Amino acid sequence: MKKALALLSCAAVLSACSSQPAPKVAEEKTEPPEFAWVRVTPEDAGFDTKKLNEVISETKALDSACMVVVKDGKLVVEKYWRGETPDTKRPAFSVKKSVGSTLVGIAQDDGDLDINQRASQYIKQWRNTDSEKVTIRNLLANDSGREWNVQLDYGKLFSVENRTEFAISLGQMAQPGEVWAYNNAAIQTLDRVLLEATGKRPYEMARDRIFEPLGMNKSRMASDSSAQSTGIAEGLISTCMDLARFGLLFEQKGVWQGEQIVSPEWIAEATGAPSQDLNSAYGLLWWLNRPGTVRRPLDPGTNRPPVAQKHKQLVPGGPKDMYSAIGFGGQIVLIDPGSSTIVVRMGDPIVDGRLSTYDIRDAARVVTHALN
Repeated sequence: MKKALALLSCAAVLSACSSQPAPKVAEEKTEPPEFAWVRVTPEDAGFDTKKLNEVISETKALDSACMVVVKDGKLVVEKYWRGETPDTKRPAFSVKKSVGSTLVGIAQDDGDLDINQRASQYIKQWRNTDSEKVTIRNLLANDSGREWNVQLDYGKLFSVENRTEFAISLGQMAQPGEVWAYNNAAIQTLDRVLLEATGKRPYEMARDRIFEPLGMNKSRMASDSSAQSTGIAEGLISTCMDLARFGLLFEQKGVWQGEQIVSPEWIAEATGAPSQDLNSAYGLLWWLNRPGTVRRPLDPGTNRPPVAQKHKQLVPGGPKDMYSAIGFGGQIVLIDPGSSTIVVRMGDPIVDGRLSTYDIRDAARVVTHALN
């Protein structure tokens, strides 16, 4: 009897073992092939070749270093002047604001923050002060009401050792939502918001979540002299071809090589409509071509926020859904979703003592003048 029970016990164990599913062999994750631009002729891309050459000549004449045009994801124009090459890195200035906006969008996609939250949730110095009610959205929309004047925002901010600490220490000029000002210092405080919300410095986020996935191998976000503060308002080093990849990411609604880098919902929120009622030309750290009340970064000759120009458009007659990342001296990444066109231009902001006059309207001529 004991022998029989022992045999039954063994049989049960063997049966249980044999009924267990075979262990799964871990599938190797296959990396997508390295991205490579497909080149097409202007004619095949739908451009009037003669008119496009006119725009290229105009761009060169305006002290440009490089120009890239992409249509339907394909490379149409890649030009270099003034001794530049595809490897020449140069400052993109406030184009960095649009990269910073994208980092905030990624953080919101990840659930690390909500732009409708008060920034004081992450900036403890603002608690129980006049800045306590400023939201992350206010900082992105430039209607935070934070302290602003030309000397402070274009001078002192960029001379201090730790820009983020300096920007946080400033006071409140108006109630959030009451005044629109292109406020570099207010935007800089997003450095602290991102660090506290994600646990990573923005330059690390940009490297890991944007530059490396997109193959923007010549791009980086610079820090100030303290090495404790990543520039958000400015300080992007890049190339025309790297910025073309950034533009293509947005034109493709946040998808790169099958991977969703940033959500289409964020892109729509940042670029699809004005972020406030004070400046129709501004989204969330992106410039828009929406008609209405338009304010530029500066009101020339004053230390006040820019005056309103009613019934205006950054590119008169241009597509209303066109939007751009714009940096000092005509650094441009323009995206026209309607025609799937991207235009990138970089150049020296000051040449022979003259400030560059290259403007968003010049870049838009690729679409408004040269596209059939």
